[in-house]
Amino acid sequence: MLFPKKTKYRKWHRNRGSLKGVATRGNRVAFGTFGLKLIQKSELTSRQIEAARRTITRYLKRGGKLWIRVFPHKPITKKAAEVPMGSGKGSVEYYVASLKPGTVVFELEGVDETQAREAFTLASHKLPAKTRFVTAAHK
Repeated sequence: MLFPKKTKYRKWHRNRGSLKGVATRGNRVAFGTFGLKLIQKSELTSRQIEAARRTITRYLKRGGKLWIRVFPHKPITKKAAEVPMGSGKGSVEYYVASLKPGTVVFELEGVDETQAREAFTLASHKLPAKTRFVTAAHK
């Protein structure tokens, strides 16, 4: 699973307003031929990214080249069960990638379109947001 090796701060503020608008970076297929693009704002956990990656690689029988275009940097904390109010912020439970609509999450190359489309359909079932299949305009 993906998580940062080292962070400047162990716990972050939630920063809930950061997902306004649409993605201006990472919104085009850059490395591969086919991509899976988010069409809703979402926070993908490292477990969700890993589950989708496994689904794609298993469907393609380890054929083709896969790029993961997102990384979960943001720590999410949680307090233990039945802890009274106060007593500080909870401990880090997992990491998420905060993504705006239009962000390309995965890219594929070296497979035909029908295979890529089916692999991304299976992977999209593992993700919490709606997605769309996209192709590279320049290739």
